[in-house]
Amino acid sequence: MPDASAVLEHWGYAGIVLAVLLGNIGLPLPEETTLAVAGYAAARGELHLPTLLAVSVISAVVGDNIGYWVGRRYGRRAIERYGRSAFITPERLQKISSFMTRYGAFAVFLARFVMGARFLAGPLAGAGGLPPLSFAIANVLGALLYVPYAVGIGYGIGYGFGDVIHRAAGPLGYVGLAGIFALTIVIAASRILRARLASRH
Repeated sequence: MPDASAVLEHWGYAGIVLAVLLGNIGLPLPEETTLAVAGYAAARGELHLPTLLAVSVISAVVGDNIGYWVGRRYGRRAIERYGRSAFITPERLQKISSFMTRYGAFAVFLARFVMGARFLAGPLAGAGGLPPLSFAIANVLGALLYVPYAVGIGYGIGYGFGDVIHRAAGPLGYVGLAGIFALTIVIAASRILRARLASRH
């Protein structure tokens, strides 16, 4: 698996786009690490924060949409074959698939924040027949909240958590706060859903 800092050092924004795009299409790449390292680089002045956020959100949305249409075109069997080659157990794939089927667009949104489920969300949603508009809305909303959160982790480390908001550029600090707030809600919702699922078994 490629080292995120090395990718950024040699490829810059192009490396970020490639890692995020391929990670959302369905390849198990270290997308979270790449975004966090990119946020750290932005805090050090090596990357332009608004540009970083823009290219990362666009890459995440486009990548997930490609994954969705791949799943819609080739179906569940192709995903299962790919899962075996990527060392994804049938049990894990079935759990994620059941969750996607049960909760639809909300599952697509939530999967953005779940490591190990994010890169399967698009293909499984497409294979499961989730309507394109529902997927697109959930995909965009998830990217708009997840990317600032992931970038904000590295950005906060770069500046120091104590004064990250005060030293952030303009309203971008509030974007980071919104991302953290959204993640808190998502984590709480996922725990409630897991508890409900467990109670039914």
